[in-house]
Formats: sequence, C-alpha cells, structure tokens
Amino acid sequence: MANQHGDFVWYELMTSDADAAQDFYSGLLGWNYAESGQDGVDYRMFSAGEAQIGGQLQLTPPMVEHGARPAWVGYIRVDDVPAALEKARASGATVLMEGNEVPGVGPFAMLHDPEGAFYYIIDDQSGEESHAFSTHEPKVGHCAWNELMAGDKAAEISFYSNQFGWSVAETMNMGPMGTYDMLKCGADRDFMFGGMMARPPAMPVSMWTFYFRVPDIHAAADYVKDRGGEILNGPMEVPGGDMCINAMDPQGAMFSIIGSPGDKQ
Repeated sequence: MANQHGDFVWYELMTSDADAAQDFYSGLLGWNYAESGQDGVDYRMFSAGEAQIGGQLQLTPPMVEHGARPAWVGYIRVDDVPAALEKARASGATVLMEGNEVPGVGPFAMLHDPEGAFYYIIDDQSGEESHAFSTHEPKVGHCAWNELMAGDKAAEISFYSNQFGWSVAETMNMGPMGTYDMLKCGADRDFMFGGMMARPPAMPVSMWTFYFRVPDIHAAADYVKDRGGEILNGPMEVPGGDMCINAMDPQGAMFSIIGSPGDKQ
C-alpha cells in the first residue's frame, strides 16, 4: 500500500549518548543499526528486519545550547514541503528548521504545532514505501500507534485535519479523562494510525508519543528498569487485549511500547 500525504513514515530519536541509546533500544526492540554515511554528523538508521523504522541523531553541544533535548519526533509525509509550510504557518504552527534535504529522499522541515508539539514533514521522493508504521499486522519493532496529548484537543484535531486530511474514525469515552479520538488518514483507508486525548494536568506541554511493539510487555518492562530506564505509567491494558507502557529511556527521552501480556495476567 503506497504512502500518501499525512502518513507517518519515519521516527527519529535525538539523544545525548548515541552508543548507549543504540544498546538500549536494540536490546528492547530488536533493531539493527547502520551508519547513515552523512559527513560531520552522527546519524544512525535502525531497522526491524528488512524494514527501516527510523534514525538516531547524536545531539551536539551547539544543539544542546540552543535548547535541544533527548526526544522522539515523527516524520509526516507531505506532497509539497513549501506549500505545507505556508499552510502550517497560516494555521499557527512555528517553523523551526527548513531548507534541508535528505540525500536521495527529499526535502524536510521541522515544526511545532500551535500548542508546541514537535513534528517533521518530509516530501519522500525516493519511490520507496515506508513500513515504519505497521498498518494492519502486529509487527515487533515497528510503530503500532501515534498519540498526541493535547491541551485543546478540538483545536489540535482541527489543525492536523486541515494540514494532512486526517479525520476522527472512532471516539472512546474514558470517563474522568474525557474522550479519546482515533484517527484515519484518508477516507478509503481501512485502518487507524493514532489518536488524540487531553493531556493530564501534570503534563506541562502537548507532545506526540509513539508506541513501538514488543513481543512481551512484562519482559520489556523488566528490561527497561534493569537497563536504567524509568516506567512512567503501566503496564495497562488497551482495547484489543494488548498492554502498553509509557517510559523514559536512560538519556531522558520519553517513549512508549505496546505488546501482549505474555505469561503474566
């Protein structure tokens, strides 16, 4: 199935210790790493089997001085980067970086939405289909869900729908936590790619989080704790029988995992 405007196609980790982060995530998610070959920058690509999932960027001192911190950021495919930037600016987004290009792929830019959640856009002209997000089948090491915690959920849904053609496919009542809106990209699609919910009062800013699949959620939780990460929430059950965890890696980047409960019920 070809990727289209509005699809998540790549996931990037910005980290303060590239070697330690590679060791942590390769053990947790089974990723294989390879150097990108870019001059003057430590950028490593990681794959689940034959499928490329994303890249890992070593933060440099100048990046840190300008406010960069360990974090995960997703890339959303667009048909035209300059047009997408113009539309985003007109809708209240802030462009943080533009005018760059991934060799052999195409132009990209980094933004934050009207509430400050970071994301990339990219015009992938390589002709290769991204399998970073698993659309139908559960695949270990792939992203299984993209989630935005927003201060004004209705406004954020309006923003992203206007930018990328997303629509609310289903809504789930979560009681005191409000509603959870599940999203589709394209009316002809038969899968949902993510959701939006109101961020809890303790969370100071809106942000995207990405759920990567593990084979056993409890074994993964033990791994995270044993390897210097921190469990922030979970394991908790989600619709469909899987369980998920929100966590922080040893360098301070927040991430999420999802998987089966394994032998522990």
